Amino acid sequence: MSLNANLIKELREKSGAGIVDCKNALMQNDNDVDKSIDWLRKKGLSVAAKKSGRVAAEGLVGAYISENEACLIEINSETDFVSRNEKFQKFVTDCSKIALTTDGNLNNLLKSKFIKGENSVEEELTKNVATIGENLNIRRIEKIVLTGPGSIISYVHNSVSENLGKIAVILSLKSNADKSSLEDIGKKIAMHIAASNPISLNLESLDPKIIDKERQVLIEQAISTGKPKNIAEKMVEGRIRKFCEEVVLLEQTFVIDGKTKIKDVLKQYSIELGTEVTIDSFKMLILGQGIEVEQKDFAAEVAATVNQ
Repeated sequence: MSLNANLIKELREKSGAGIVDCKNALMQNDNDVDKSIDWLRKKGLSVAAKKSGRVAAEGLVGAYISENEACLIEINSETDFVSRNEKFQKFVTDCSKIALTTDGNLNNLLKSKFIKGENSVEEELTKNVATIGENLNIRRIEKIVLTGPGSIISYVHNSVSENLGKIAVILSLKSNADKSSLEDIGKKIAMHIAASNPISLNLESLDPKIIDKERQVLIEQAISTGKPKNIAEKMVEGRIRKFCEEVVLLEQTFVIDGKTKIKDVLKQYSIELGTEVTIDSFKMLILGQGIEVEQKDFAAEVAATVNQ
């Protein structure tokens, strides 16, 4: 059966598959493009299944803002090389836009219709696994919504493309100040967040369980040095205050000047602008944070591959 070059081109553009796979698909399906797409999808599902067990700890985090809403998304790949793949970058960007329409629930995102075509996000993910050739995983999304006047600002660290990188922060500021002033302030604070990794906005929102856990660790450390328990319990209170200053955003020292607490930075800006500026909320994603990656002996890995 003869193959038409235009059909191969059309199938490749629609499926994203390689030339050889497109040729085989058309031969197997009597040059019917639609049937060939289904054939390739089935093949892609098979290929993707083999890759799904491999650890994906690289990839990208992306940020997307639309007026008073913003979201972050983390999509993992097996190697850092994929993060420079334009197809993968576009997939992350498209997913971040779709994630904004969900309630921050990952399952809802996966079931959502993709931007183009009839596929769901999950089906498009599988298609990309087959096309790119690595296991990919949509791991996390975060979303914030600002009610009332103010602005949402993003910052992406180690950026490889617009709004895509290794660390991403979204921050909402409440204020009647003009947008350009809030953008300037917010960018600096978002950079601070990326550098300092706070776990809560203020002392009131810091999980008491985290404080209790830290207190117990510090007490045990003091007791291990020979201090009586009642003395150890009194000793740790100062260290607990220091711990809170390290993990609570408003209590942290601004990394840009190295001396002013964030809550005082906001007071200074409020005075300068003649209107109050407060942080409403923030979210941050660090690529691969919490994923356990097996450390392999490279020489042994090569030897094992040769002996297969």
